[in-house]
Amino acid sequence: MILGLTMAFIAGSLVGLQNIFNSNVNERAGSWATTTLVLGLGFLTSLTIGLIFEGNHLFTLQHMQPWYWISGLIGVGVVTCLVQGIKLLGPTYAIAIVLTSQLGFALLWDSLGWLGLAKVPFTFKQLVGVLVIVGGIVVFKLGGRRKSRRPSTGVTIEIK
Repeated sequence: MILGLTMAFIAGSLVGLQNIFNSNVNERAGSWATTTLVLGLGFLTSLTIGLIFEGNHLFTLQHMQPWYWISGLIGVGVVTCLVQGIKLLGPTYAIAIVLTSQLGFALLWDSLGWLGLAKVPFTFKQLVGVLVIVGGIVVFKLGGRRKSRRPSTGVTIEIK
């Protein structure tokens, strides 16, 4: 259990770090160039590491449904939408919405037993958990910035 928690924590921190890099690349190269760079370098890296650790067994794909292969196409949508979401909303707000959406859909697919998942009964606690996270996003977005109520004097003071 500790290993699973640690790996999930590391994955979350790496996703956050990757989004910072992706956002910077997107500002200079555009969305499709960013997606190509991210997924292309990811492919080369995973291929290299896979060959080192698994050798020829890397390409042994037993008992795999062909439609599982579309996950790479889904990855294009993930990177493209995430880069644009960060560009339009800012990193923290966009990631909060992504994580909430991810949790909500995972709960839906678990509860319905879709895509080969074992069906997990939907509970009121799970619904409350998702709603608490959504409430946190609302508080984060609406409770952040305060506008100054002091009228501007038009005088600028420069401190050296």
